[in-house]
Amino acid sequence: MNFTSPRRRFASAAVAGIALTGLLAACGGNDSQDSGSGSKGSGPVTLDFWGWANGQEAVVKAFNASHKDVQLKYTKVTDQLTMQKQLTNAVKAGNAPCLLQNTGEYVTSWVSQGALADITQYVESSKDKFNAGSWATGQVQGKVYGVPTASAPAFTIYRTDLFEKYGLKAPATWDDFIAAGKELKKHNVKITNYAGEDPSTLEVLAMQAGAHWYGIDGDSWVVNFQDAGTLKAAKVIQEIVDNDLNSKLSFADYAAVQRNYDNGGTATRQISTWQMSGMVQNFTKSFGKWALSPWPTFKGEAAKTPAGTNQSGNLTLVTQDCENKEQAAAAALWMSTDSGAVKTMASPETGSGVMPALADSNSYVSAAISEKLLGKNYEPAKKVVTDSLGTITTDWTFGPNWTAMFTEMQDEWAKVVSKEQKVTDLLAHMQKWTVDDLKQRGISVKG
Repeated sequence: MNFTSPRRRFASAAVAGIALTGLLAACGGNDSQDSGSGSKGSGPVTLDFWGWANGQEAVVKAFNASHKDVQLKYTKVTDQLTMQKQLTNAVKAGNAPCLLQNTGEYVTSWVSQGALADITQYVESSKDKFNAGSWATGQVQGKVYGVPTASAPAFTIYRTDLFEKYGLKAPATWDDFIAAGKELKKHNVKITNYAGEDPSTLEVLAMQAGAHWYGIDGDSWVVNFQDAGTLKAAKVIQEIVDNDLNSKLSFADYAAVQRNYDNGGTATRQISTWQMSGMVQNFTKSFGKWALSPWPTFKGEAAKTPAGTNQSGNLTLVTQDCENKEQAAAAALWMSTDSGAVKTMASPETGSGVMPALADSNSYVSAAISEKLLGKNYEPAKKVVTDSLGTITTDWTFGPNWTAMFTEMQDEWAKVVSKEQKVTDLLAHMQKWTVDDLKQRGISVKG
């Protein structure tokens, strides 16, 4: 599904740091001993900024043109997962950039490693400009470490011409989705794409099904990769894999994946607004043949949109290595609130098609979805996007070793996609691995 991202509400992430007490104190650092990225001295302050989203270079150019005392030096990283690897190396070397783009699921992990700066004093007065859930994505133990840049609508986008040709309707449930996939398979079309390196498919379906991989009980973390919600999600995924209803295209060749959608090789995606920009920028044949529908539900259940994971959930974070934290925090606020910057990022043509994290983000729906891509289905799509913002899950917690856990899950997921193991085998492995990893880190854990 290629999800990278923010929640409309993210209350659980804000309290997830409770079980990090002690660990955070040991790693937190001291603002009075700033060192690392961000130049001081004569002339304007220059702040390194790492990101991967389309449109950021234009936003940085606009920032630099309107600020004399602070300038941003932008470095484009390949993608979200590459960012984690490069940031790990930079943190170890003590030369992390002042500012970086990241997603909500990694905040607790990076805070636990002492990589992020507490910028509460610089940004707290601006919190009412943002919707409450998105603002909470950057919080751990009540302290703010980043400024949110996006909200997380999620929906299905599907090829109307293929569905009409084969007598299909937009799938309302996962049972419908599988049935449609079996019909499309008869015509050499896949219903979805499972990239072997991207286990976020399992994550978001589990989230939608009511799973809780991480939780907090007193001063301990609770780990459960085998709860009822996760097993319900696993059943859907296993049926799709067993029946060969999925393409297996790696996002390492992003252009090839987009050509496959454009050529009709795969008929649907569960995405957020930002993924539309990649479609618009790479398609040549299928403009006007796409429409939006709500996320499929589990049979008999109400609509429920998974909270932002790596699909959006974006923030601009300030690192502990930064010498100019106050200026960095101000720059992060500007990029998330300046009307020109927000419009640039919201558009799938000029930016990433992300829904802003602002309190009035609904007003950007028209800009965040592509009329060129949707054609006559553009107007109905607006309601699908707005409705999804009202059904986003609010009870998902990301654990303190999420980065390492997700990396381990990537290897196991690849084995699922290639049919070397079942989803339940992956879950059993991740249960033991995650508990053991937390114990090795000295973190109290149950599970």
